[in-house]
Amino acid sequence: MPTTLFSAFASNFLGKAPVWYKQIIVLFLIINPIVMYLLGPVAAGWLLIAEFIFTLAMALKCYPLLPGGLLTIEALLIGLTTADAVYLEVLTNFPVILLLMFMVAGIYFMQDLLLVAFTQILVGVRSKSALSLLFCSAAAVLSAFLDALTVTAVIISVAVGFYSVYHKVASGKVYQSSEHNAGSDDEVVELHREDLENFRAFLRSLLMHGAIGTALGGVATMVGEPQNLLIAKVVDWDFIEFFLHMAPVSLPVLAAGLVTCWVLEKMRWFGYGGRLPRPVRRVLEEFADDERAKRTKADQAALWVQAIAAVILVLGLALHLAEVGLIGLLVIILITSFTGITGEHQIGKAFQESLPFTSLLVVFFAVVAVIHEQHLFKPIIDYVLSLPESQQPGMFFIANGLLSMISDNVFVATVYISEVKQALDAGSISYEHFQDLAVAINTGTNLPSVATPNGQAAFLFLLTSAIAPLVRLSYGRMVVMAFPYTLVMGGVGLYMVSYHI
Repeated sequence: MPTTLFSAFASNFLGKAPVWYKQIIVLFLIINPIVMYLLGPVAAGWLLIAEFIFTLAMALKCYPLLPGGLLTIEALLIGLTTADAVYLEVLTNFPVILLLMFMVAGIYFMQDLLLVAFTQILVGVRSKSALSLLFCSAAAVLSAFLDALTVTAVIISVAVGFYSVYHKVASGKVYQSSEHNAGSDDEVVELHREDLENFRAFLRSLLMHGAIGTALGGVATMVGEPQNLLIAKVVDWDFIEFFLHMAPVSLPVLAAGLVTCWVLEKMRWFGYGGRLPRPVRRVLEEFADDERAKRTKADQAALWVQAIAAVILVLGLALHLAEVGLIGLLVIILITSFTGITGEHQIGKAFQESLPFTSLLVVFFAVVAVIHEQHLFKPIIDYVLSLPESQQPGMFFIANGLLSMISDNVFVATVYISEVKQALDAGSISYEHFQDLAVAINTGTNLPSVATPNGQAAFLFLLTSAIAPLVRLSYGRMVVMAFPYTLVMGGVGLYMVSYHI
């Protein structure tokens, strides 16, 4: 009986994660106190960082909140940090938590408007190169003012909807059919199989262009990515100041990224260039027309409300009328009040995407508390700051970029901006140079991190979404398709950071 009970505990531990992954996490939990006792808190702290980065890199095996949370709880128990230090980190970064809690949920209620916009782009533009450029630039513009995760979610929703519609037709059904498994090709008529494969290639390229667009736009403003707001608060920049400081890097990178998008589609390199087959286009246009015809006056009124709320959102952010999270809460109240969404459970769905990541962010801050308590990054920061001032921004860009490729960029930015702020407080650097380093940290964590799904939350969200298996978008394929963007965005970003800020 005890053996059976133990087996049940072992099976429940971290759920469906692979056995080898569970064993590694257990090993981490066993060796941390031993290292703390034998080698001291500094060695144990560095080991904790390596273990935490491992959980981020293995996010597809298990959501990092669980193993990362267990590791930070143990760090508290063995004395690497204190509960008060963790609370202070959370309190310092409370605006970022507000952003994730309310802004992401606020944009959730604008999804209908965004879906209509992306749908019109998809069926209205016939040139694939122009369509890809529009998808990438639209995602960039939206991500500069909205949350990249939500913009990615909208693009995924459009792709899933259109894929399901054509998959039904390819399986010999009408697209209004309610019972259909889009994940199986068993019923696909042989005549449609080639068109279906071409459609998958078409959607894969659009999804990747859209995801890259969220990074191109997300780097430019303080609300584009969670770490941007954190950096803005530490440096004391408002929305306009943040944009102006990032512009010497973000705008050239945006231009280079859009040119890359165009070239990849024209040359059909790295898996891009898939065209939309004519039979598929006819089906999608018919579907879009049908959806437009079914739109009621109430639906039209709701779209107008969402559009007005979007204008208020942009003005509120640009004029810095309130904390970003509070503006998000304003959007929630306005849209739900004027679109008839009054049920608690209806509103609750909007928070499902943001709260898991918000919880993970608090765990980030616990690891940051360990780093601060044990002064783990001080030697690295001191070395970089010992270099000539002209070399320091480029070095920070490289260091942040490489680490952001394998880890989460929010975590990396949190650590580095906090350490550089301590150098400012200690009088080691001037405020003007501190601002230059903040630009390097922000761009370094946002641009090279597109190399892998681990670095960008939007990329990881895309990889784990319903559309990825449908269009055969694997981890390896994402890395290959992101490679040219990584070279261009990283190279242009490094050059601008090194010589033009």
